[in-house]
Amino acid sequence: MANMLAVIAAGDLSTQAVLAAEALRKAAAALGHTIQVEVRSSLGVRNTLPAGAAQGAQGVILVGSGDLGEERFAGLKRSAAALDAVLRDARAVLEQALAAPAQAPVRTETKKIVAITSCPTGIAHTFMAAEGIQQAAQALGHAVRVETQGSVGARDTLTEQEIREADVVLIAADTQVDLARFAGKRVFKSGTKPAINDGRALVERALAEAQPHGAAPAPADSVAAGKAEPAAAQRSGPYKHLMTGVSFMLPFVVTGGLLIAIAFALGGIYVFEDSQQGTLGNALFQIGAKGAFALMVPALAGYIAFSIADRPGITPGMVGGILAANLGAGFLGGIVAGFIAGYATSFLNRNIKLHKNLEGLKPVLILPLLGSLITGLAMIYVVGAPVAEALATLSTWLKGMQGSSAILLGLLIGAMMAFDMGGPVNKAAYAFSTGLIASQVYTPMAAAMAAGMVPPLGIALATKLFADRFTREEREAGNAAGILGIAFITEGAIPFAARDPLRVIPALVLGAALTGAISMGIGAELKVPHGGIFVLPIPNAVTHLAGYVVALVAGTLTTAVALRVLKRPVSTVVTA
Repeated sequence: MANMLAVIAAGDLSTQAVLAAEALRKAAAALGHTIQVEVRSSLGVRNTLPAGAAQGAQGVILVGSGDLGEERFAGLKRSAAALDAVLRDARAVLEQALAAPAQAPVRTETKKIVAITSCPTGIAHTFMAAEGIQQAAQALGHAVRVETQGSVGARDTLTEQEIREADVVLIAADTQVDLARFAGKRVFKSGTKPAINDGRALVERALAEAQPHGAAPAPADSVAAGKAEPAAAQRSGPYKHLMTGVSFMLPFVVTGGLLIAIAFALGGIYVFEDSQQGTLGNALFQIGAKGAFALMVPALAGYIAFSIADRPGITPGMVGGILAANLGAGFLGGIVAGFIAGYATSFLNRNIKLHKNLEGLKPVLILPLLGSLITGLAMIYVVGAPVAEALATLSTWLKGMQGSSAILLGLLIGAMMAFDMGGPVNKAAYAFSTGLIASQVYTPMAAAMAAGMVPPLGIALATKLFADRFTREEREAGNAAGILGIAFITEGAIPFAARDPLRVIPALVLGAALTGAISMGIGAELKVPHGGIFVLPIPNAVTHLAGYVVALVAGTLTTAVALRVLKRPVSTVVTA
């Protein structure tokens, strides 16, 4: 019988941390061993390991990212594991830890790594990538610090000293990250997917292939490394630039939508009229509609250009974005303006050569001026009117959709939201739906959010109704999936889909597509692009509320039943 220790550091994922701790305890008991588990989360430290716990222990399992207090375990056999790996199969993690060599491989040199992870919404993929890098670096014997970025801002921000002392900077992001802090440092860029799927390989590549910031990338950066690299490479182009713009636009959409909904709740449907001036409802409407909403398209365009041309692109992008809004080109015009501004400013930056004493004029005068001039003239004389006409046609078509055409669009949006659960297909449907809010087209957004909630909710329900289709660890992890589902975090379904994709993904797509179809069929509208069930009680945030709830319930039940049909009983899976 072995005596093991474990430390789980999970940040805000306190529920998952508790589930993982219990899973490790049950796995140890089933194997005839004992284990003491310390849990560290944003709620504090639970079950702190007593002083001297390392004496007599056969090893320690370090789970998750953050401060694990590793200095307590000097000389003790260590093994690292990701939090989702423990939730999927705690027994396998424990067995691997017990079978690990008594001593870690001897390293001639320990590297210091600083990393930044970011995804468009700054929720699931951001933290999953951070955890993947953290665990991989620890397993390789390197010191690592990870800063996470997203719509909520930066967390665990890297200090100047940490950056100065770092041997390499690893950027695992699906959005543009400001690299000004890392001038002269060796930097390696990747998407979040390689960090999630194979963090060890990514860390090793970063150490081997990182280039000084500002230097041309080495040829190896564009060479495929496993199956994940092509997607990562694609995201360094237009997709990544678009997602950067969407990431910065989202807070404006959420804020504006909620303020407008509250304004209607307080002042009625005519709260925007001049007769209502001076009332609180009218003031909230002004802030939401003429403040936050008015900045949506400029923010989208400005940060697409920022992703392409760095800071000099922001001014031309925002100028082009406001022109797009004024010309009636909406979010489509904002996207076009962002790319025109970004690529034009980047071209100017590369080709305008000044004396070194005048270089300081480029970012504050020459590039913003010439970039804004080119973008503005292009929007006014070339692309503004055609894009505005295209958007007007699209908006009229979407607003007039009824019957089978609306249902088909809902099916498509729903299926896309569930297909890769936060990946490029999901984000494409989400960005399309969110952008239409600026044109007062709200039905696609309603279908997208409801469909995005279905995968984790359907899995959570299936683990309760059809428990024989899931392992004990999966049944426990179903509780966390349910919590993520009601908050519209589709990524809560990823651990289940990763373990059995050929059966789970079709079930998720089926339920989400049904939800999207029902939502579009009844004409439900949603004015807020995030929040899950927590925005449903807000008056006027969603129309046809009863039917909308029916769509959500129907999709959840369909996914659960489909999982029952497609997945085999666990005993059959194990003995097959």
